[in-house]
Amino acid sequence: MTARAVDGLGGPGSPGGPGGPGPGGGREGRRWSGEWGRPGDAPASADVDVLVPTSGRSAALAVTLAGLAAQDGPTFSVLVSDQSTDGDGLDEPAVAAMLRVLGAQGRPVRAVRHMPRRGLAEHRQFLLDQSSAPLVLMLDDDVWLEPGTLARMVDALRTLGCGFVGSAVQGLSYLDDVRPHEQQAFETWDAGRVAPERLRRGSPETSRVSLHNAANLAHVAATLDVPRGGWLAYKVAWVGGCTLYDRQALVEAGGFDFWSTLPPEHAGEDVVAQWRVMERRGGAGIVPSGAVHLEAPTTVPVREVDAPDVVLEAQT
Repeated sequence: MTARAVDGLGGPGSPGGPGGPGPGGGREGRRWSGEWGRPGDAPASADVDVLVPTSGRSAALAVTLAGLAAQDGPTFSVLVSDQSTDGDGLDEPAVAAMLRVLGAQGRPVRAVRHMPRRGLAEHRQFLLDQSSAPLVLMLDDDVWLEPGTLARMVDALRTLGCGFVGSAVQGLSYLDDVRPHEQQAFETWDAGRVAPERLRRGSPETSRVSLHNAANLAHVAATLDVPRGGWLAYKVAWVGGCTLYDRQALVEAGGFDFWSTLPPEHAGEDVVAQWRVMERRGGAGIVPSGAVHLEAPTTVPVREVDAPDVVLEAQT
């Protein structure tokens, strides 16, 4: 597959770039600081609803929101749902400040508490139920996005016409840890045509998961001739942390409606959702990713129950 260049990402003619309409110009641009003090109307509808579940990681959440504040088009809203048990993480000064920045930029922002905790699958289903945009970005609360990442993901999803596109998170503390043996599974989608796939535990395709270890994807990207601001689609086992879905495709596949079959302490809910979408519409990752894992301690330390083993095995 030939790498695709995305027009207007950080170059001449882009919002904020030389010759462009300026930081606040155009439907997709964020309001710049010179407009923050003026009355402004939020867009009637957003292209993307960004859905962020969070619990007990206010410092990481603030960095995640700062990454969103650095995105330009397309139009997006932000919904943060907090399940912190040691107080309201949404009131932490850095978090509250970044929520205000997003609002000043013209992004519709909602921050809610969602209790009691019933597990990540239920939390994600709650967020999905609140969304209405044609695209939804499931973004973990410990992921920073390079400017332009959301625009590239949206361009990829619209171009490929599949069920989801993911930007796999990369741990940049591993940049000096090159692992060629874990990169061997890298395979692009020919001619940009993403086909449905049926994956289960033990499927050969699950070996692709090693691509998303450490900084493997950054090392793969360094070997490719992808134009600045462009992307290349590749085959995935699943993509954790930063996944953009066609909302209709996710809902038709059941979303995370299996949550009630799982105990609150579980992992792998994103794998189930993505495998069900992949079986119907296909899914892909894009490289370069632009998503950086903050490498904060996990908030799911108990992982004895893996959702695919419970949900998908029960269906076979």
